[in-house]
Amino acid sequence: MSKRPGGGTGGPPPGRRGGNTPRPSGGRADGGAGRAGGKGGASRRPARTGIVPPPRKGAKPAKPAGPAAGKPAAQSAKDAKDPKEAKRPREPKPSSGGAAPKGRAAKPAKAKPAKPAKPSKPARPKPATGTRTTAKPNGNASGRAGGRGSAAQARSRQEGDGSRPPRRATGSGSGRRPPPRRPIARVPFRRRDPLKRLNIGLLVVAFVLSLFAGRLVQLQTIESNRYTEKAMRQRLQRIDLPAVRGEITDAQGNALAMTVEARAIFADPFVIKPERRQAIVSALAPTLGLNPSSVMKAISKTNSRFVYLAHGVRPDQARLIMSWKFLGIGTLPEYRREYPNKSLGASVIGFVNGEGEGAAGLEHSMNGVLAGRPGWQRVEISPEGQHIPMGEDQKRPSVPGRGVRLTLMRDMQFAAQQAIEKQVKATGARGGTVIVMDPRDGRLLAMASAPGYDPGDYARSAPGRWGSPLVQDAYEPGSTGKVVTAAAALEKGGVTPQTVFDVPDRIRKYDTIFKDSHPHAPERLTFEGVLAKSSNVGTILASESISSQQLYQTLRDFGFGQKTGLPLPGETAGLLQPPAKWSGTDRYPIAFGQSMSVNAVQMASVYATIANGGVRVAPTLVEGTFEGTAGESEKFTPAAAPARRQVISADTARKISDMLEGVTTVEGTAPSAQIPGYRVAGKTGTAEIPNPRCHCYRGGGYIASFAGFAPADDPRLVVQVVLQDPKRGSHYGGVAAAPVFKDVMTFALQTQKIQPTGSRPPIAKIYAGG
Repeated sequence: MSKRPGGGTGGPPPGRRGGNTPRPSGGRADGGAGRAGGKGGASRRPARTGIVPPPRKGAKPAKPAGPAAGKPAAQSAKDAKDPKEAKRPREPKPSSGGAAPKGRAAKPAKAKPAKPAKPSKPARPKPATGTRTTAKPNGNASGRAGGRGSAAQARSRQEGDGSRPPRRATGSGSGRRPPPRRPIARVPFRRRDPLKRLNIGLLVVAFVLSLFAGRLVQLQTIESNRYTEKAMRQRLQRIDLPAVRGEITDAQGNALAMTVEARAIFADPFVIKPERRQAIVSALAPTLGLNPSSVMKAISKTNSRFVYLAHGVRPDQARLIMSWKFLGIGTLPEYRREYPNKSLGASVIGFVNGEGEGAAGLEHSMNGVLAGRPGWQRVEISPEGQHIPMGEDQKRPSVPGRGVRLTLMRDMQFAAQQAIEKQVKATGARGGTVIVMDPRDGRLLAMASAPGYDPGDYARSAPGRWGSPLVQDAYEPGSTGKVVTAAAALEKGGVTPQTVFDVPDRIRKYDTIFKDSHPHAPERLTFEGVLAKSSNVGTILASESISSQQLYQTLRDFGFGQKTGLPLPGETAGLLQPPAKWSGTDRYPIAFGQSMSVNAVQMASVYATIANGGVRVAPTLVEGTFEGTAGESEKFTPAAAPARRQVISADTARKISDMLEGVTTVEGTAPSAQIPGYRVAGKTGTAEIPNPRCHCYRGGGYIASFAGFAPADDPRLVVQVVLQDPKRGSHYGGVAAAPVFKDVMTFALQTQKIQPTGSRPPIAKIYAGG
């Protein structure tokens, strides 16, 4: 701590005003200049460098006052050099007069009141001869002149040494003074360099711009292809351009299936407002016959711009829909399949489904030929769903399909279908088929089945009717299959039509008893009579003249157990096991047409082979293909010729044909198959249907069939009829199926303008010695 000033030091004690000490006049007590307008004039503000400028001209030097008056000038200078003093915010200006009186200088208060300043060491007195003290700026060593200066000194002294608390002053100069208000340190305002601020601002702007520029470079160079492709995908929409499907015609060019102009209804779910969806569904679903929930689901796919709602819509319906002016609903031109003859030939022709693909019959199996090659077009679509005229437009044109000309004849097909539908209804049969075939070239002239369906409205019929029972349904031929055994016995067994057999009504082979269709006394029948009477026992006796392998090979030569090769889906090859898999008694029921199965076309081909002199010609349904419409015959491409093979000799075929004429006589099983003026040869069939519940023939029902040809001496047409399980009337082939044969064959002979030969039929010799 610094020592208190000794004797001779002027000024009153700190905190008190001297009683008789006169107040110095003019200005501050520290010799500084007074206030502006006073006697001492205003002093200049210290420079920022800490050097106090000289006093202005005309200013009178202030006399020292207060505690610092008795302090020498040298001591004041030393105090000014104190580093703690240099940190003070303000410093009084030095006087321009003589030396300061000796004594201790008061220590000014610091800016932080919470931290008391440490007392400075007493300065050594120095001579003040001509010494000029330079104070630091913002110092506060001396107070103001007069009482205010004494108060400042007292406050500075009290705070400097911390020995005594300040006293509150009284009116008479005695007592304690209130604590003086601490001065607020002034922070000098320093204006920053504007050039620096400008540079910083430019750097920030340049940084932000560099970010934009980098992103721009990334979008336009590095990732430009990806975003260009993405934007193009959003605008481009692919529109399928369906090809014109080829026609299906009969042999004379009459259309059985044709393509007409239609419309496709589509939706753009992106532009359909949610509040309009229900109105669109309520209008479109009943008009197009669609499920309302399916339509709602389709138009609610907001991430899609194109959804098909319906295909094959008639143009008048499409115009009605477009008149409603629903936003997001539009139409596209396409084609629709029509079947002008309704159910005529449906089991052969098939139909095209809602997706434009063949789903049954020839429409399915020859879809690759009929459909052609569809094309496509990519166009740019605006967000509002409008086509951008000058936008991207890519297109691959469609290639029309080729037409298919069949061997069927529409008029003959119509007569056959009417006849079988009528008989199925009359007999309560599960179904029935009729086939008309030209034995010379294997052409199928009619292929009718019942019950049928309308391919133009196939959804209203049961899916079980969509197939083609003519090739898909296998059945046991029964007695119609006896002609193959007869051919094998005549060709390889040495049997003749006049060979006599003693035929009982039943026969036992191993542990199985085989019977004729009806009980009778033992009869002596010729082999011709065996076939005419359709005796099972007589056929078994004749088959013993050949081996099992010979019987099997003859059946294979006639096409049993193998597909016909017709372009119809789902064809069955039938069932014919090789002899190695036969049981001990299998050869006997196989000889009379049981324990094996065929389809209707296979059985018709057997009789066509006999009618064609023993030459088997593969059945043919497709005559050829053509481009454009049916009238452009110059672009017709015929189909390959069917395979031909000699199965039996012409002599054997002639003998069998004469034997089959006896079937249609009064003594035969099918006199109702006779056609006035024509010689008719044929064979009845009544086969039992296996019962899957007991794996036996009891309760399974019957197959009634008849197959024949005419004229018998110059065969031109073969007709084969099959009825599946007739329930009303007789189930025998000669009663249930033969009348259908007569009706269809009569119409076919007249349509083909086939004249009777006029020859007399041979006399059938059925009984021996008769």
